[in-house]
Amino acid sequence: MARTKVLTASEAAHLIPDGAVVTVSSSSGLGCPDAVLAAIGARFDAEGHPRNLTTLHPIAAGDMWGIKGIDHIAKPGCLKKVLAGSYPSGPSSASPPVIWEMISGDTIPAYNVPSGILFDMHREAAAKRPGVLTKVGMDTFVDPMREGCAMNAKAAAEPIVSRVNFAGEDWLFFPSIIPQVAIIRATTADERGNLSYEHEGGILGPLDQALSVRNNGGLVIAQVKRLAAAGTLRPHDVVVPGVLVDAIVVAPDQLQTTNTPYEPAISGEIFRPIASFETPKFDVSKAIARRVAMELRDGDAVNIGFGISANVPRILIEEGRHGAVTWVIEQGAIGGIPLLDFQFGCASNAEAIVQSPHQFTYFQGGGFDMSLLSFLQIDRSGSVNVSKLGLRPHVTAGAGGFVDITARARRIVFSGYFTAGAGLEIADGSLRITREGKVRKLVNEVEQVSFSGRRAVAQGQEIVYVTERCVLRLEPEGVTVVEIAPGVDLQRDVLAQSEFPLRVAGNLKLMPAMLFRPEPIGLELRRAA
Repeated sequence: MARTKVLTASEAAHLIPDGAVVTVSSSSGLGCPDAVLAAIGARFDAEGHPRNLTTLHPIAAGDMWGIKGIDHIAKPGCLKKVLAGSYPSGPSSASPPVIWEMISGDTIPAYNVPSGILFDMHREAAAKRPGVLTKVGMDTFVDPMREGCAMNAKAAAEPIVSRVNFAGEDWLFFPSIIPQVAIIRATTADERGNLSYEHEGGILGPLDQALSVRNNGGLVIAQVKRLAAAGTLRPHDVVVPGVLVDAIVVAPDQLQTTNTPYEPAISGEIFRPIASFETPKFDVSKAIARRVAMELRDGDAVNIGFGISANVPRILIEEGRHGAVTWVIEQGAIGGIPLLDFQFGCASNAEAIVQSPHQFTYFQGGGFDMSLLSFLQIDRSGSVNVSKLGLRPHVTAGAGGFVDITARARRIVFSGYFTAGAGLEIADGSLRITREGKVRKLVNEVEQVSFSGRRAVAQGQEIVYVTERCVLRLEPEGVTVVEIAPGVDLQRDVLAQSEFPLRVAGNLKLMPAMLFRPEPIGLELRRAA
């Protein structure tokens, strides 16, 4: 290969040909090569090129708080097709990102492909194998028997996944997609193109993306914060070697993640004192998070997702149980304390930060102990929708790694409110519903199957749903109420607020009253099996 060249973002953008398949390494604001994406959009505005790009985003590129990411190139004529694990998302009160307008308007084919599968597709393309054979996503929106990952009519007309029979079993098959350009990001590049990640909150998947492009004769562009002399990076610190990199773009102002120029505890330069982490205020969502925490077992490796359950690590801090479980998140952090809100996807005080494709292999194979996730809807089969809200699509990011994580997880605890918009009060160890919610979340059929209850039962997965007014479990006979909150009427507040009949356990219990009091609950974790 030719020696790596240091270019401006504009010069790098001029290297991208019309019709290219471009893979972008990012997770919302984390690791987003925004300067290069902005230069591509600016070149298109000025010259009408590059045209007809197909882009691959294993995790979302950009956010709704200043890092535009994919929105820089979400222009008719520039973007032809997009496959992404997730998309920029934010509050319903904000204007949707341009990419969501293109998706909803059926302007281009758009697909929501599980993040782990998209990383797998890069690995297969790099090795010049035909594609990905997987059971991840069966009986969910990923399955061609449902939506086949298609987000709109144009995508449905161009299928990217099929069901095949191999060795006597049904599998999902994703043919390899060959990328011609990779746009990745790191902290430092030396003059030979070697890349290190010392200020990053996650490595993500740049090595797999660069390999898939290099092995197929393409172009690898790396955006970095700074340039170092050749030979000054320690070999063990190099994540992507210079033999895979064609061009370096130096962007000294790149953010570490959304709204975060640089926080050293996110990259592991320092560890924050545990006392510096705020614990959740006392409210209904905290009561739910406490009950979720009661499902944990001492010593478990636990995946955690966005939503109410994201507060569980802080419940453990408050209860003096920090370190009793090891948190593992899809962006690669292992251990430490997963962060919240716009820093979600990063962790402070992590024990290790591994590459996302390896983390997804861990998840897809069910090597971890349990996962704590959210739900938008639950249906009569126990299936969950977390990926689609038809009236406000940009409020959800899509599935991300949710499908990979839940495919073989041994135990899953879903959490959320029983109805949307209810008036709720807690006092003296009980819950009072002052106004019932207008939108039911336990429905006959979910809007989109992100998690298959039928498949979970067939595989023997242990599934729990924790809400403010009851705890439910998925049993072979159906969704079953096993606990009810003090102050809640079973018939009026639970059974009558579900669109489908709920089973009630013969030994129905009360949720502990201490969940609904402000003082710590004296949390005792279950013993590992």
